[in-house]
Amino acid sequence: MENINYISAEEAVKLVKSGDRVFLHGSAATPLHVLNTLLKRKDEIKDVELVSISMFGDIEWKEPGVTDSFYLNSLFVSTNIREWANSSRGRYVPIFLSEIPLLFSRGYLPLDVAIVHVSPPDSQGFCSLGTSVDAAWAAVRHAKLVIAQVNPKMPRTLGDSPVHSSKFDAMVWHETELPAVDYGSKINDTIQKIGENVAGLIEDGSTLQAGIGAIPDAVLSCLGNHKDLGIHTEMFSDGVVPLIESGVINNEKKNVLRGKTVTSFVAGTKRVYDFVNDNPSMSFMNVSLVNDSGTIRQNPRVVAINSAIEVDLTGQICSDSIGTYQYSGIGGQMDFMRGAALSEGGKPIIAIPSVTNKGISRITPFLKEGAGVVTTRGHAHYIVTEYGVVSLYGKNLEQRSKLLISIAHPDHREALEKAHFERFG
Repeated sequence: MENINYISAEEAVKLVKSGDRVFLHGSAATPLHVLNTLLKRKDEIKDVELVSISMFGDIEWKEPGVTDSFYLNSLFVSTNIREWANSSRGRYVPIFLSEIPLLFSRGYLPLDVAIVHVSPPDSQGFCSLGTSVDAAWAAVRHAKLVIAQVNPKMPRTLGDSPVHSSKFDAMVWHETELPAVDYGSKINDTIQKIGENVAGLIEDGSTLQAGIGAIPDAVLSCLGNHKDLGIHTEMFSDGVVPLIESGVINNEKKNVLRGKTVTSFVAGTKRVYDFVNDNPSMSFMNVSLVNDSGTIRQNPRVVAINSAIEVDLTGQICSDSIGTYQYSGIGGQMDFMRGAALSEGGKPIIAIPSVTNKGISRITPFLKEGAGVVTTRGHAHYIVTEYGVVSLYGKNLEQRSKLLISIAHPDHREALEKAHFERFG
């Protein structure tokens, strides 16, 4: 499309004023060029609140003076801003991923500016939100001003993704590769065994939610002999691609957008970014739809695969913090754990290595002081480690404790059994 007036990032970020609340597009769509240019205005503006979900890339927030002028109010804590979110100039908002758009639409967090990362406009003037529709769909509709970083390497995705260029108050052309994350390279023997254990729970015709990380990709690598699988998930990575190409995933048994792979965002390597580009079998939908438990439950045999930091002997699941230290966020775990539980034949699964990298048991008598319970023991169903699979549903506290000890690391079972005896006799 002709007649687009692109301006420099330096000029575009002048739209941000002191005291503004600014939404930042997330994950592989993090608008690093415009964001880092904005942070350079640290001596010109103050009291600017940045709101984001997860972000990727090198964000220059540690430069002197940045945190004096910019405050981070994070809706999901990612690695590159974890230290900031746990500092005196950062905080975390506990919120279900499905409800983040309501923060913008209902005025809990009214947005002055949204900064998004989009594909170039097509012949009709429509850009695409690309790899991350999620909450950005709501942000561009409710922010007073919208700045777009326009990148020809951003894939054009279909569904709720298109945004007309007339919606943007400033457009900055910046060609750059998207941040790549290779979750498959992190699969080791332990994670592969967990993947095999989870795959054993998945029936033909199931609808999968495969979250972020190495475990979901390990599960997917074990599904080559399955049939008629579907995808309705908040995100997916490279592991889904070969299953779609081989026909294992065909989405023909789903009830919501049958025939379509439904997601809210993708994160992975160039392989998955190229795969979703202009792919009519993909529907990138806003997260208030994708993660709505009432929508999720309409699909048959929903298998929700999520992970955790620790699980106590009663089935309380901490997934977002290490004690009081905010590590990640609630995200969409509860949206899908509940949606899967309500689905006919559904299976909500928490899959974890039995120990941390330092050898500490992830199955514990009690959660750490200050830990956040993301999934309550009333919502816990299947727990999977490399040592097996247990179902806590319908079990009393003592029965749960015995089951969880059975899949703990052998080095820790004696201590857990002692804790079990002290509690239950």
